[in-house]
Amino acid sequence: MFIDRAKIRIKAGDGGNGVTAFRREKFVPRGGPSGGDGGHGGDVWIVADDGLNTLLHLRYNPEHKAERGRHGEGSNRHGKDGANAIVKVPVGTQVFDAESGDLLFDFTETGQRFRAAKGGKGGWGNQHFATPTRRAPKFHYTGRPGEEKELQLELKLIADVGLVGFPNAGKSTLISVVSAAKPKIADYPFTTLEPNLGVVDLGDFRTFVVADIPGLIEGASAGAGLGDRFLRHVERTKLILHLVDVSSLSGRDPVSDYEIINRELANYNEDLAARPQLVVATKLDALDEPERLENLRAKAAADDKEFFEISAVTNLGTKELVAAIARKLEAIKQAAEEAKRTEIDLSEQGND
Repeated sequence: MFIDRAKIRIKAGDGGNGVTAFRREKFVPRGGPSGGDGGHGGDVWIVADDGLNTLLHLRYNPEHKAERGRHGEGSNRHGKDGANAIVKVPVGTQVFDAESGDLLFDFTETGQRFRAAKGGKGGWGNQHFATPTRRAPKFHYTGRPGEEKELQLELKLIADVGLVGFPNAGKSTLISVVSAAKPKIADYPFTTLEPNLGVVDLGDFRTFVVADIPGLIEGASAGAGLGDRFLRHVERTKLILHLVDVSSLSGRDPVSDYEIINRELANYNEDLAARPQLVVATKLDALDEPERLENLRAKAAADDKEFFEISAVTNLGTKELVAAIARKLEAIKQAAEEAKRTEIDLSEQGND
């Protein structure tokens, strides 16, 4: 089951108490204070793990507590520090404060760590309070409480390519053809109820990741259907693959479908409208009105977008499409690297 939202409660460990004690040793006539300090409470750390792709494990395990510090003991013995609690999340998870809504951390790489709650400090034993005029202090400090928070976790899939389009536009079929992913496929709307990821092998150890974004219909950005739940997953993609059904089986106009989906992307996030996009006419095997294909081709050309036509069922045009995606991703990567070099050069010039 794919779960992309979960609320958890975390509690860092409390610090252990210091202790009041005095030395009682043979041949030591004046023992003095010997109360040890309490141990520090454990922290709660959130860690990005590439072995996870859903927040399901947190939906059914919402409480996470670190171990408290042990109390100090006599003979200046320090209490043991509490063990940390580790909460593992998929790469792409965002951590929000559930009360304020503030973004606390965004996991974009495997192995990233975020200390979500800090353990309490251990209290001092009475050895710390001895002075020349107060040689036998009979008090100590108690440990400080650990932080306690409620967090909202939201997962945004990290993929190179995001497939968007109306239900039954052929997204699931395409991802099953070009990758090893096996999504559920049927000829009725909303077959796909959760995003699917597929890895496309280009050979020579080169790959790219494709995400099938389900549930986009008119009004999705405002909450219609399932789209508002899944639109955020397309935010991290480098390239949008916009699939449009050109067969008459859909009962809709391809150009209208194309315009509606782009409008929903822009309404949700204006940056998505400017994201590189390839327009793909699907279901050519069922095309019975050629003008539907030509109208969409003309619209894509007017918007200065590359246009492709495929039939995932018969594999028509899929290899050419995959090759074009690979070229586009490489161009995007090179442009990003060039922009970064330019930024570094300008920064160095400003420091001169």
